[in-house]
Amino acid sequence: MKILRTIILTVSLLTFLSVPALAQSRIATVDLRKLFEGYWKTKQAQIDIQQHAEQLDNDDKQMLTNLNLINTQYQQLLQQANDQAISADERAKRQQAADAKLKELKSSQAAMDQFEHDAQARLAQQKQQMRADILQEIEAAITTKAQAGGYSLVIDSDAETVNGTPAVLYNNNENDLTTAVLAQLNAGAPVNPLPESTPTNTSSP
Repeated sequence: MKILRTIILTVSLLTFLSVPALAQSRIATVDLRKLFEGYWKTKQAQIDIQQHAEQLDNDDKQMLTNLNLINTQYQQLLQQANDQAISADERAKRQQAADAKLKELKSSQAAMDQFEHDAQARLAQQKQQMRADILQEIEAAITTKAQAGGYSLVIDSDAETVNGTPAVLYNNNENDLTTAVLAQLNAGAPVNPLPESTPTNTSSP
């Protein structure tokens, strides 16, 4: 996403610099990272993702508990199948039971592996969709403020080049819209403060 933002920023700047008619155009800046991290919906989404992750983790732990139980039962049956104190027929029955339990063990292990794979994919998709939805709302709010202020171009002051260096080398913040846009975004925040959440590795834009 940072690469895409850098490309968009570069194209916008080149277009601006190459057209003399735009020399008098008004330019504004925003700190997209601050907008994303300060938006109340971002915090709510992070809480939702955390709760989902915790539920998946609990389900995974339950599956692990069941897997360990099956393994214990298998080991017991295997030990009984090798018990020379019981008849050969009984040992054969225990061996059959052990073989059946081993199949159940392998099946449970495969199910758990698939669950963990799917859980990671679902969480990744949830995070990606959350970022996309929130960025769309932020961009709409920026557009509204820019149009109202008569700005023809808004640049992300937090953007970086592909080399990891700042894309905006100088900004006096004279026309920075970050505070105004964030206030607009958070105007509809719930009255009750959101509970603190543990970071869920949700990347900023």
